[in-house]
Amino acid sequence: MSNVPFHYIDLRAFCYETEDEKRVADALRTLIPGDDEGSGDEIELERETTEGHHGDRILVLSARLERADDIRYALSKLRDSPDLDTITEELDKRVAEDCSFFVHLDKQAAYRKGKAELGDGISLRGKVEAYPAKRESAIENAREAL
Repeated sequence: MSNVPFHYIDLRAFCYETEDEKRVADALRTLIPGDDEGSGDEIELERETTEGHHGDRILVLSARLERADDIRYALSKLRDSPDLDTITEELDKRVAEDCSFFVHLDKQAAYRKGKAELGDGISLRGKVEAYPAKRESAIENAREAL
């Protein structure tokens, strides 16, 4: 398979006290390959507990995808998104000067439909490969990957 123009992809979702942790984890796993789809090694979710403004518990679930097959899987979910045209049209707003690519996805759509739709709840941040490390090159590489 061809190389993927991303160094890594970071995924993150917040699980509030009123939410079911398993459902939030399942929503996040929509973008993470399972044993049968990726490299064969299941990616563990990191869990960190923090506190909200009013003292409520917030669990932060996150994962880093570094293997090319795992990154390809997450990108394939974006390519299958009904919002792909919007994402690609907004690449100049979604790629930062440090060549990071950002998109926020709907946690409910990920859980209920297994789809990567624009919305709130899941943050995807990817470091785009660009040589030289220029924003314009990163935008073009991200466009080709999607």
